[in-house]
Amino acid sequence: MDTHRCEWCLSDQIYIDYHDNEWGQAQYDDRTLFEMINLEGAQAGLSWITILKKRQGYRDAFDNFDAEKIVKYSDKKLAQLKENPAIIRNRLKIAAVRTNADAYLKILDSGQTFSDYIWQFVDHKPIINTFKTMSEVPANTPLSDTMSKQLKKDGFKFVGSTITYAFMQATGMVNDHMMSCWKYK
Repeated sequence: MDTHRCEWCLSDQIYIDYHDNEWGQAQYDDRTLFEMINLEGAQAGLSWITILKKRQGYRDAFDNFDAEKIVKYSDKKLAQLKENPAIIRNRLKIAAVRTNADAYLKILDSGQTFSDYIWQFVDHKPIINTFKTMSEVPANTPLSDTMSKQLKKDGFKFVGSTITYAFMQATGMVNDHMMSCWKYK
C-alpha cells in the first residue's frame, strides 16, 4: 500500500491513525455527526491534536454524546464538567454542548435526521477537491459560511465558518486529502 499521506498528519501517531481511519470518510450516523460538531467547536482556538487526545474524555463526560441526556444537564452539572481535566474546561464551550443538544433534538423532532440536515448543504454527496499542496486548502468557503449561518440560526453554538469547514473535512462532506495521499481515492 502506498502510504504517502497528507502532510498535516505526519507529526504524531494519533494524527496518522485519525487520518488513516477516520478523517475525510463520509459519516452519516446522527450521533457521530453530533459528536463531531461539538468536538470541532471545542477545538476553537486550540490544536486538533488536543481534542483527539481528550476525545474519550468528552465521550465519558457527555454520555457518549447522547443528546437526550445532555439536554437535561443542569447548570450544576455543567459547572461540575468545568472541573473535569479530561475535557477542555471552558465554560462557554461546555454550555454549548447542551445548547447544541437542544438544537439537534429540534431537528430530529421536525422529522428530519441530523444526517439529512447536515448533508443537504452538499446535495447529499461529498465534494471532491483536487488539492496538490496544503497551501491550497481553504480555512473556510462560501459553503461553510452558508452552513455556519444556518446552524447558528437553528440554535447551534461554536459553529463559525472555519469550524464548520473543519467539520465538513472531518466528516467527509468534502474530500480535502491531497491528490497524492493514499486516502484521496
